[in-house]
Amino acid sequence: MPQDSPEQELRLPLVRSLPSRSPVHVVFCNRSPRVVVPVWINFRGEPQRYEPLRPWSGRRMNTFVGHPWMFRDAESDDPMCVNNKELYLPRALDNGQTPQANITLPVWTLRERCLQVVRKYVQPQHFPQLEIAQSLQQDLADRPSSQRDLLHIARRVEQRLLQEQQQQHT
Repeated sequence: MPQDSPEQELRLPLVRSLPSRSPVHVVFCNRSPRVVVPVWINFRGEPQRYEPLRPWSGRRMNTFVGHPWMFRDAESDDPMCVNNKELYLPRALDNGQTPQANITLPVWTLRERCLQVVRKYVQPQHFPQLEIAQSLQQDLADRPSSQRDLLHIARRVEQRLLQEQQQQHT
């Protein structure tokens, strides 16, 4: 039986949950006017959606050190910020306090916010009828995606790791 070459092996994404035996109790605090969906990134790097959080509410969550979470707007799937970042990576606190994941609205560019509003009020099949540049029609059709955002985050992590590796060799 032939051996699998390294190219044939399944390459796991950089952004994924890692095995851990360190439980963490976290409070997810939705500090926004939006309904927010917590999304756990599983061991294969796939997003797993959890029950939504109502605006201005919180929930105690059992998770593990090394298990990343992201948060999405339930209606539009736009990304939300958590402690002013894209991802939340739980870690144990030495002082015994319960960590908080504060979920807030990100600061969007005017262009991003306009695309959100148009997507909310115009059906996708009517985008081509809008008298706007074709590039904007394409951007409207390119709806937010947690999977695509994970790929972008993973690319940035990979670039950062490569830069650190190059700095160590110089």
